[in-house]
Amino acid sequence: MFLELIATIFAGIAFAGVVMVINKFTGGRLPKWVAPVAAGLGMIAMTISSEYSWYDRTKDTLPDGMTVVQEVESRALYRPWTYAVPFVNRFAAIDTVSVRTNEQVPEQRLVDLYFFGRWAPVSKLPVAVDCAQNLRANLADGAEFGADGQLVNADWITGTTDDPIIEATCGV
Repeated sequence: MFLELIATIFAGIAFAGVVMVINKFTGGRLPKWVAPVAAGLGMIAMTISSEYSWYDRTKDTLPDGMTVVQEVESRALYRPWTYAVPFVNRFAAIDTVSVRTNEQVPEQRLVDLYFFGRWAPVSKLPVAVDCAQNLRANLADGAEFGADGQLVNADWITGTTDDPIIEATCGV
């Protein structure tokens, strides 16, 4: 966040500098307000560019085996351009390398689901997936494993036919 602030300030300085150089070459014919307006527009352009490129930059740095399963696009009234072209400010990914199975219950798998946010720390949620019955359950809500390997006290959610978490986990 700090580096983006510095980049935004430098973008403003650069835009104002370009306008001042143009003003020098035109013999000072530009109004005095053009340089500050150019600085402001440069800072806004840098901020918008940073918002729209965050998802791609973050996704490109994910380690091998991380599969994006959901993207959340942002639209806001104070950013009217986002209604024309929304940007991704949150997404969820699973670590397909960390998929674990139990020999006693081979149709069930455990996977780590990670949540990424633009200005939020990464959070992790362990999820159980039953590939045979198309079910999944969050393991943060007091679910436990019984002696036979079955989940006890799990709130199973029936997945849709194209549930990305179940597809990515069971496709491994």
